[in-house]
Amino acid sequence: MAKVIKAHITGNVWKIEVKVGDAVEEGTTVAILESMKMEMPVEAEDEGVITKVLAAEGQAVKEGEPLFEFE
Repeated sequence: MAKVIKAHITGNVWKIEVKVGDAVEEGTTVAILESMKMEMPVEAEDEGVITKVLAAEGQAVKEGEPLFEFE
């Protein structure tokens, strides 16, 4: 069953740190969001392998919006 990594704040995707097929562990930074001129890392909450990247660099996202799927 796929798990989802969501944006924890509203902002812009400044940088994507992983790609499909990358293994992540709990605490791995998967993306960096920019909000109010501050860079905020988005971290994996569990271990797994990235299966889908749902956001793109420069994209505006809302709090709670899915950014990645992993298994």
